[in-house]
Amino acid sequence: MSAPHSTTTQQRTGKTFLLALFGTAIAWSISSSLLSASSARGITNRFNIDIARPLLAALFFLFLLAVGFWLLQTIARRPASARFVLGLPKRPTSGREWLLGTAIGWGMVVLAVLPIALTGSLHVAFWTEPRAVRLIFFNLAAIAAASLAEEVVFRGYPFRLLIEAIGPVGATFGMSLLFGLARALQHGATRTGIFIAMLSGIVFSIAWLRTHGLWLAWGMRFAWVASMGILFGLPVNGSVDYSTLIQASTFGSTGLTGGDYGPEGATFTAIALIAGLLILVRTTRDYAWNYTHVPIVPGGYPMDIAPPAAHAAMEQAQQARAPELVQILPTTPQSRSADTEPKF
Repeated sequence: MSAPHSTTTQQRTGKTFLLALFGTAIAWSISSSLLSASSARGITNRFNIDIARPLLAALFFLFLLAVGFWLLQTIARRPASARFVLGLPKRPTSGREWLLGTAIGWGMVVLAVLPIALTGSLHVAFWTEPRAVRLIFFNLAAIAAASLAEEVVFRGYPFRLLIEAIGPVGATFGMSLLFGLARALQHGATRTGIFIAMLSGIVFSIAWLRTHGLWLAWGMRFAWVASMGILFGLPVNGSVDYSTLIQASTFGSTGLTGGDYGPEGATFTAIALIAGLLILVRTTRDYAWNYTHVPIVPGGYPMDIAPPAAHAAMEQAQQARAPELVQILPTTPQSRSADTEPKF
């Protein structure tokens, strides 16, 4: 009677430990974000290189995440590489997954911005100074690093811990709520923007569940921010820091444009996210089969084992015995006997 009780106790203890690791990972992520931003600000102010501040902050953040998550994994007696804790497994399709993610992310942004352009609610201006070109390269690098750091926090190591504790469905909705809360704490956040953030959190979580890696989700996040901020010059979560060569402004219904918050605060963006989710599921069938399905183990009994000794001895005895002669007589129809001559 003690075995089931012992097993249940161990399961509860394991879940409690995983949830404790998850909480520690989130706390480390918050403190690392604040520390990296402060460090980048101090360095750029010291050397007067404000243009590199977003990139340095994102790189510092990634480094602190890798170190902290690796330490947590080691403390949990699950030693793993930095690539594992960052959620970037080494495999031959990693590049294709990232490019597929960029294509899906770019397509979702185009679908979200297209109605704004068709209704004449988009006004575009160009900044043609030489500094704008340099800003584009720095911003692209900063977006690549920052989008990876964001995915590592919300779809990386903490997400995997939560899946082990409460399952993939609960972890997906839990991290999406946490992602929406993070967006709610930003300046200028709207209710629609928080809802869009939660919905995008579900989409990006499914991208990890389909591939068990961040390559796809990283590409989607990079293309989402880069297309919206640099290609179309629109606000990203209410910020225009990435609008360099192209600077756009919108007017009209906030349900269509999102107002000053950008397309991420528009109701129509939800349709773009749902369409992107459908395309995501359809185009990742091979990845889901190769990287998420449990290998099929054949059932039945193994056929390569040696036969029992008694059975082998019986077969040898039969083979050693002289074969018996069997006489086979011809068969005849029942209407005549064997001595009757056939009629022609």
